Amino acid sequence: MSGATAGSNSGFRSYSRLLRVPGAAALVSWGMAGRFPIAMRSISILILISAVTGSLGDAGAVSAAMLVAQGVVCPAIGRLADRFSQRRVLLIACPAHALGIALLVVSIMLRAPLWLMILAAVAAGCTAVSFGSFMLARWAALVDRDLLRTAYAVESMLEEIIFLLGPLLVAVLVSAVHPAAGLVACGVLTATGSIAVALHRRSEPVPGPTAGRAERAIAVPGVRVLMVSYAGMGFLLGAVDVTMIAFARERSVPWLGGVLLSLTAAGSFTGGAVYGAVDWRLPQARLLSITTGLLTLGAVPLAFAGSSFVMAFLAVAAGIAIAPALIAGTTLLESLAPKGALSEGFSWLTSAGAVGIALGTAVGGRLAGAGGSGHAAWTAVGGGIVALGLSIAGQPALRRRRPAPEPASGMTA
Repeated sequence: MSGATAGSNSGFRSYSRLLRVPGAAALVSWGMAGRFPIAMRSISILILISAVTGSLGDAGAVSAAMLVAQGVVCPAIGRLADRFSQRRVLLIACPAHALGIALLVVSIMLRAPLWLMILAAVAAGCTAVSFGSFMLARWAALVDRDLLRTAYAVESMLEEIIFLLGPLLVAVLVSAVHPAAGLVACGVLTATGSIAVALHRRSEPVPGPTAGRAERAIAVPGVRVLMVSYAGMGFLLGAVDVTMIAFARERSVPWLGGVLLSLTAAGSFTGGAVYGAVDWRLPQARLLSITTGLLTLGAVPLAFAGSSFVMAFLAVAAGIAIAPALIAGTTLLESLAPKGALSEGFSWLTSAGAVGIALGTAVGGRLAGAGGSGHAAWTAVGGGIVALGLSIAGQPALRRRRPAPEPASGMTA
């Protein structure tokens, strides 16, 4: 790891210390470019298919196929990166994903049968690297442990910015250029970010030897606890999104839903910035329980909002603990997973969170349709309780030390 300059580990100066680490600023810039498509792919598919065929049902099916494919495959891609190096995986997956995106655009523009569009979407999803997971592993290789919390806070805040600006970028491209411009931009950004990060040698995690069963991240009990806890948090986040949209529709102000979601993201950004600036002395496992508990409590008042003004305030409050809970989880995983399996470990968390969001959105949407936004809010609380319960019950597993690496020879950089 690159040594950081001496100085205080607490306060907002930790962010300037992080960016002074050689290679850190470049990693932030290119990593952000590579991750922008995370917030753009789904909405780009929805807009393009609805514009070409007029079918939102087909658009939803194709978008879901891509997301499910990516969620299923990304842990395996992370495993390959741990074994053969991120550089090789990124440089191989990059052209394959570009081809998948191209096939998807062509199939949509030619009004191909639904099964063919779904097949192209699956191809694009299976070749989409979990860029956020790769970045988290790279930070663990680039900076010393005293700056790792700050690095993960930066990652969390960047994701909030991406999810705020990504849909806006798609809207501008499809309205000013062409309905397919959003998906094309996804391919370009993924290729640019992938190549740049692959060539960023300073942050390249050292690949491990041919891995045995004990070296798999999923074999570590604490990692499995984190996965279920992340799925619970994802369930909460999906249901909270539905709550905001349902609340806006109940008041016949559809645009309010987007505002409320942006306020939630703003709360998360603020919470992440503060959390990353504090040099916490509590054990990471305990911090996970505390932040998950605050996340769950933040969703409770959403069920009682009586006006748009009150809901706007509660949306910010509900978002405050989102980034801190995710940062606590990623920091904890870095200390639990085998050193040569971090890309895989972070990919498992990403997949678990994505599955939770999908389920929370589906269940919350059904309950909101039956009983209103309040029912969706209580659904979110339920997901938070699951995450909190696992983080408390799993404390023994979460406090275990990282498995000792087995001696190996011939490891390549």
